[in-house]
Amino acid sequence: MKKIAAEILREYGPFPGVDGVNGVSFDGRRVWFASGDTLSAFDPDSGETLRTLDVASDAGTAFDGTYLYQIADAVIRKIDPETGDILHTIPAPGNGGDSGLAWAEGTLWVGEHRSCRIHQVDPDTGEILRSIESDRFVTGVTWVDGELWHGTWQDNESDIRRIDPRTGEVLLSVEMPSGDGVSGLESDGGDRFFCGGGDRAIVRAVSRPRTADAER
Repeated sequence: MKKIAAEILREYGPFPGVDGVNGVSFDGRRVWFASGDTLSAFDPDSGETLRTLDVASDAGTAFDGTYLYQIADAVIRKIDPETGDILHTIPAPGNGGDSGLAWAEGTLWVGEHRSCRIHQVDPDTGEILRSIESDRFVTGVTWVDGELWHGTWQDNESDIRRIDPRTGEVLLSVEMPSGDGVSGLESDGGDRFFCGGGDRAIVRAVSRPRTADAER
């Protein structure tokens, strides 16, 4: 496994009235972040907060191209981002120990925090389709260009990892500065990751390494 230092491009926040960031997603235009009782969106260019929904949001957030998905307590809710209406609810695989949520291949990918696992889940039923083991607490999940990445935060150390989706082998570790944790992870589909900054109530933009170059 190769390790490289994270390049932090920008910090957004601290956001007023927000005690912590629990999950992050990107809808192609807006960055959404979960903060307990609300789900808010900001413009990644200006940093301006654009929208806030009154939705319970304890952990990961995902976007499927039309709808948001949000972990709260022991369930995952499908949410209309324009109205805030809850359209569907499924059980979360970690039964309340979940962290990190991503959408890919028509399915949800859910991190299970202290069990150090990532589950692929049917978005209609909540059925676990398969699971991948990690060796650290999972704090965020995202897919980009066919690559599976997840965040970790344990013992005050945090990284963003590219892993083999078949075996869980860590292929590349992007190490965050000491004390800067990842609480939610999402790709913008290009050269940036958006990472929750935990109880600092911020979101960081972190450069996504092009893995073919970074792994040499």
